[in-house]
Amino acid sequence: MDIKTNYQKLKEEIPCRVTIVVAAKTRKAEEISEVIKAGATDIGENYVQEALAVQRELGEEARKVRWHLIGPLQKNKINQALSIFDVIQTIGDYEIAHEIDKRVEKSGKTLIPVYIEINIADEKNKYGVKPEIESILELIKKIAANLGHIKIEGLMTMGPFVDNPEKLRPYFRKARMIFEKIKNTNI
Repeated sequence: MDIKTNYQKLKEEIPCRVTIVVAAKTRKAEEISEVIKAGATDIGENYVQEALAVQRELGEEARKVRWHLIGPLQKNKINQALSIFDVIQTIGDYEIAHEIDKRVEKSGKTLIPVYIEINIADEKNKYGVKPEIESILELIKKIAANLGHIKIEGLMTMGPFVDNPEKLRPYFRKARMIFEKIKNTNI
């Protein structure tokens, strides 16, 4: 199947309230263009420099979608990231959130939507908040109370690398349970 057919098939299989963020990692601009033409509204890129190169190549077409940073964000890339991404999905600690908040206005924006990244399998080599309700709530409350240029839109996670995709289900169930508990709190 081609990209357009794959995207449209996936779109039909999920509820309309779900937004598909198409991961563009290692994809060529032509492939990203094809999925945009198929109806994609949100594109995720792992690295600032890769997103910048693809957006330049796409030109005006790049402005038709929301760009999500779905990879790690280094402090020295924050200014550039804010100029090219509409959403940052990788907030795993207060320090990076604070650094982003300080630079939002300089980027010409007033607010940047973010997602809190949960290290759902508590892997030592992965970034993100521990998968504990208290830790996640503490980070959310601290951001909400102190940072006026960041809007928390949700949670994100990456499951561990496993040989069988079925082994991922418990991790995503746990992430869903965390989301449900947090959504019912009054922050």
